[in-house]
Amino acid sequence: MEILKVTDPEFIGYGRIIEGYDAEKKAIMEALRDNTPIPEGTEYVAEEPALQSLAAADKISNSLFGGSPMQFGWCNGHNTKLNCLEYHRSSEINLGATDFILLLAKREEIVDYKLDSSKVKAFLCPKGVMIEVYATALHYAPCQAHKDSGFQVLVGLPKGTNVGKPEFTADNKEDTLLTATNKWLLAHAESSEAKDGAWVGITGENIDIVNDIK
Repeated sequence: MEILKVTDPEFIGYGRIIEGYDAEKKAIMEALRDNTPIPEGTEYVAEEPALQSLAAADKISNSLFGGSPMQFGWCNGHNTKLNCLEYHRSSEINLGATDFILLLAKREEIVDYKLDSSKVKAFLCPKGVMIEVYATALHYAPCQAHKDSGFQVLVGLPKGTNVGKPEFTADNKEDTLLTATNKWLLAHAESSEAKDGAWVGITGENIDIVNDIK
């Protein structure tokens, strides 16, 4: 699979690079390195006290999210597979203390609540580069950028995202894709999420970039 870069023109439809915030990015990267693990699999924490308490977190909330309450967590580990794609009703902020790769598609490419994995593109984000992943971009857990190392990635989202799940009666098909607060999920049949009952909405190959990284 071709691995593009977030600096390539193709990324424009999925997100943007956030300029500035050099001191804030440094503080966040140090907190990620010092306070968060790199497990053998993939682990996600919606809100990390070591990140949430940073002055950098307040500044980013006030500027990038217009003062709306945000949560700062992380997604770390080792991963090379697609497995699932999710979307939110909001953008997501990512910043790696390591290089990482995102597998992305577009919501507009979903047809009858299914998406062919051939629509997915891979983007390398170097450590220290902060990006906004648009609400219209399908994404999931990052992938490692190198065979011999994992990833540590900040996940900044509106407060409450991915925490719990609202209880309501589904009125349409999209409602059944909601797996957590502000999280709609499409799973590949081979994923553990599908085995746990998530909507099988990814057709085609379950992409694995293990042979595309060095």
